[in-house]
Amino acid sequence: MDNSLVLIVEDEPAIAQILEAYLLRDGFRTVRAGDGEIALQHHAHLKPDLVLLDVRLPKLDGFDVLARLRQTGSTPVIMVTAIADDIDRLSGLRLGADDYVVKPFNPQEVVARVKAVLRRTRGEHANVIKRFGTIEVDFTSYTAFVTSNERRTHLSLTLSEFRILAYMIRHPTQAFARADILDACLPESDALVRTVDTHISNLRRKLEELGQNGFFPAVRGIGYRFSDPR
Repeated sequence: MDNSLVLIVEDEPAIAQILEAYLLRDGFRTVRAGDGEIALQHHAHLKPDLVLLDVRLPKLDGFDVLARLRQTGSTPVIMVTAIADDIDRLSGLRLGADDYVVKPFNPQEVVARVKAVLRRTRGEHANVIKRFGTIEVDFTSYTAFVTSNERRTHLSLTLSEFRILAYMIRHPTQAFARADILDACLPESDALVRTVDTHISNLRRKLEELGQNGFFPAVRGIGYRFSDPR
């Protein structure tokens, strides 16, 4: 699922740990929040791909959190509740929940629901945001971010650097020739092919300054790739 980030909002640590373990096993990244206020803070700073949102929470309940999320965006939300009351379920769906699960649940079913909701909603954002590991690129706003240790940091790039990053992150393990990078990212420029080396070096340095090492390795006799296969 492209290393998608799931925000788990659950005030019962044992349940949160189980959900986290199953999601990590399937290749997701996770972050946890134990109450509604922390959930909103994490959502604002980390921009998760999906939120698993318990209904009964301290400080702000799940419906209040969902209502605030829908005021600012369309992040997919799966409600988690121990209440079998259809009114609660329908209230959540009217506010904009994408799905719901009822406790007690099978964690594997929850992971399956997460995958299904992401597949269903991803088409709306497929050409807008691309994530690879800790790196996120927003193609519409020409911005890039690094998310590490629950902190989301803006990556300050020149337009040429952004174009190269955006071009290569679409196929992160593909080897790109310098000439191809130049033609794709700097088509209006009279720069020499070796100019690509300078931009790649600057990109690598800026990522390393944020603790992100190993990106843009050289491929002997060809050029560069965004990341070595893992």
